[in-house]
Amino acid sequence: ENTEDVYAGLEHEVHPGVVESIKVVTRAASERIFRFAYRYARSNGRRRVAIIHKANIMKQTDGLFLRVGQEVARDYPDVETRQLIVDNTAMQVVQRPHQFDVLVCGNLYGDIISDLAAGLVGGISAVWGVDHGDDCAVFDMIHGRVPELMGKDVANPLPMLIPTIRLLIHLGQHRPADRLEKAIHSVLAEGKVLTRDLGGKAKTSEMVAAIRDRL
Repeated sequence: ENTEDVYAGLEHEVHPGVVESIKVVTRAASERIFRFAYRYARSNGRRRVAIIHKANIMKQTDGLFLRVGQEVARDYPDVETRQLIVDNTAMQVVQRPHQFDVLVCGNLYGDIISDLAAGLVGGISAVWGVDHGDDCAVFDMIHGRVPELMGKDVANPLPMLIPTIRLLIHLGQHRPADRLEKAIHSVLAEGKVLTRDLGGKAKTSEMVAAIRDRL
């Protein structure tokens, strides 16, 4: 959920040397993200949803988040629901990542856990970010701007291409999405035309050309 929690940016200095940050959790935003998560699980063949929280300590804010998740879960009896404390989740994602399908987190926890998960599958070049709204979706490169690589023909093209696959799927264009995904997998499996961060010596343009040739 990326509209509230401590990332709402409500911070102030209450006394010189003492700073306070406000954690905001609302029933409306919590229900919205949980219903999205369960609909996503159903439509994508996922069987399990995990509610990630710290309600044992933050009984009001995370407590509300957890309660709303439990309430919404009753409307989706075909999807298994688990509840995990966030620090245990971090350990479980490392030790047994295949136990998870969909994780529902507040803004701060999700930011940390998603980067941890990215590290398990090859880093930020192997994953994508999507901001889903009620009427639109924004597909994002996780690494953001990397101006020091601009114009040097050395950047890994996957952070641009992998979100494109998800965008095509979102638009219902499954055939071109599948073709692009298979082309990328083919180049990675062959291992001959990879950028330096992937262990190769190829330029950006060379890796893109290799992927294009397999489309």
